[in-house]
Amino acid sequence: MTPLLPEGFRDRLPPHADAAAAVETRVLEAARLYGYERADPPLVEYADALGSRLKDGALTDAVRYVDPVSQRTLAIRPDVTAQIARIAATRMGHHPRPVRLSYAGPVLKLRSPELAPAREWRQIGCELIGLDSIPAAQEVVAVAVSALAAAGATGLSIDFTLPDLVDTLAAGPLPVAVERIALLQDRLDAKDAGAVAAIAPGYLPLIEAAGPFDSAIARLRAFDTGQVLASRLDGLAAIAAGLAEGVALTLDPTERHGFEYQSWLGFSLFIAGAAREVGRGGTYAVMHEDGAEEAATGFSLYADAILATAGAVDRRRLFLPFGTPPEAGTAMRAAGWVAVAALTPADTPEAQLCTHLYAEGEARTL
Repeated sequence: MTPLLPEGFRDRLPPHADAAAAVETRVLEAARLYGYERADPPLVEYADALGSRLKDGALTDAVRYVDPVSQRTLAIRPDVTAQIARIAATRMGHHPRPVRLSYAGPVLKLRSPELAPAREWRQIGCELIGLDSIPAAQEVVAVAVSALAAAGATGLSIDFTLPDLVDTLAAGPLPVAVERIALLQDRLDAKDAGAVAAIAPGYLPLIEAAGPFDSAIARLRAFDTGQVLASRLDGLAAIAAGLAEGVALTLDPTERHGFEYQSWLGFSLFIAGAAREVGRGGTYAVMHEDGAEEAATGFSLYADAILATAGAVDRRRLFLPFGTPPEAGTAMRAAGWVAVAALTPADTPEAQLCTHLYAEGEARTL
């Protein structure tokens, strides 16, 4: 039998498509209340322009094709963040800073990892363009927490990282040959103590400085005898202090996977029931047309990953028997009901997947 869809793609059927749209709406509304206004970039851009704004300038994750109109290579976006950066740097380059933008839309990956086989995702997020300060990071993390709470997520935890930590140390108190830095970062990320000891043994304490936030940051302060990391650690402590109780915090200072283009701060978002992170964020640089860089802070969430933890989807539906006056249905809908009218005398509540029946002017549980 010929598959209906290519590998990595699936239909979103009711009620799950409605539930995913509701998650998106609630997340964007939570962001709007902080002043983040929605931008909606196109699904496709010129490949060279999009690649210049993606992390490391790479288009390895993008599906590309030749446009029959312009005869130029186009790319379907694998990430919306780069497009928001373009909008802020060009169309809104004149806007006073910081610029607060939110977004939601599909992204397409050329290939997917085994642990996350989907190639199409709904990405939702916020970007604060013009600042990567501690107050900016505090706000962005707070918006992410509020957005997940609005989406109905529980058991929230945040894992912080310092993406430029090794680069900072290698350029100062713990020198490492330039050609060895990437390997050192990789081995620290893998928690390979033997390899780290062979490359640069002075970095071994960083492996032990991962875990619950308070103990991890204490180990990092003890490690940072030259106060090179003091401002970063103070910033992390301030961000953590501003979060509501009930949010679990951890710190893995050398985590780099997925944070290749972040600067001093990165964070992963986890919720109860999710096997992997449901979002990521951090500080980064926006590239302008003249080559100048602008600081920014933001986060991205994935609606499907959030929805996968939701369990049964609420599907409260009211059946209006054949012949029910239209004004009765209008009144029930105004009261918040999903009211499904029978269009033939033979129609039934069961056929319309209804949970309630309209009778004698009220909704009755079936």
